[in-house]
Amino acid sequence: MPKMKTHSASKKRFRLTANGLIKRAKCNKNHILNKKDRKRKRNLRHGGYVNVTQEKTVANMIYGQK
Repeated sequence: MPKMKTHSASKKRFRLTANGLIKRAKCNKNHILNKKDRKRKRNLRHGGYVNVTQEKTVANMIYGQK
């Protein structure tokens, strides 16, 4: 079996923290920003963490492990 390649887009979007969690950016901050109120846009600046159910999938995409 050949080695599994890493997913280039995932490498750019996710980071691993010291505790082993996977950090991500929040969505809905790209366009139509004048309809969203200031508080909502401010809260979207802060990152979030990948859900436990998706951690293994994202880790495989980042590191290319099976």
